[in-house]
Amino acid sequence: MIVVEDLHKHFGGFHAVDGASLSIAEGSITGLIGPNGAGKTTLFNVIAGVLPPTSGRVTMKGEDITGLPPHELFDKGLLRTFQIAHEFSSMTVRENLMMVPGGQTGETLWNTWFHRARIREEEATLLKRADEVLEFLTIDHLKDEKAGNLSGGQKKLLELGRTMMVDAKIVFLDEVGAGVNRTLLNTIGDAIIRLNKERGYTFVVIEHDMDFIDRLCDPVICMAEGKVLAEGTLAEIKANEHVIEAYLGTGLKNKTVGASA
Repeated sequence: MIVVEDLHKHFGGFHAVDGASLSIAEGSITGLIGPNGAGKTTLFNVIAGVLPPTSGRVTMKGEDITGLPPHELFDKGLLRTFQIAHEFSSMTVRENLMMVPGGQTGETLWNTWFHRARIREEEATLLKRADEVLEFLTIDHLKDEKAGNLSGGQKKLLELGRTMMVDAKIVFLDEVGAGVNRTLLNTIGDAIIRLNKERGYTFVVIEHDMDFIDRLCDPVICMAEGKVLAEGTLAEIKANEHVIEAYLGTGLKNKTVGASA
């Protein structure tokens, strides 16, 4: 699905991503771990078009997508969530979902004057789809709640729901479990597994909770100092001497590792 070749992202003299190369298999749930400052989030940002690469190449199903802006990647089915949820806080949960699909007839002033029937039909279709998504995620009871009033975990579920409103092919999830209680984290994990198994979504997950990674992800890729350090099952990663050294011999012996970069 995704191939990253010798990717670099420099901020002045700081090499946040320093020659990273990796492949994401279609239909997989791939975990991305590493100590603080490893370059994981920067890698996500470059792949997803949020930041331009300094050098290197990214392809999606053989097509060169290096440096394409996020809206073009969105149209190709590549979506990315963020560590901090980006909801429209004054809109309802349902309205947040209905906003997602692009090219809606009602987006132009001309159409609001002369194509009202078409707009009503589209809105009815989007309303039905949004309600189906909310039911899938088990938060349909919150459909009329202002999104700004949701808990951190509920906002993460809403972000996941946004990916379901379009034809997503691969979704990059950045710290989906950050600030989320264990019950909601399990709900998020259930939804990711169902989307992967039932709808064929490919996921790449940055996460600090190793129990969550262990439950969902195979393979797991470990980064350190902007490079890919190791790849394999979580058990193989934990046993890798280079990974243990990168975590100073402590991080992977605990249940969590730092995930910001």
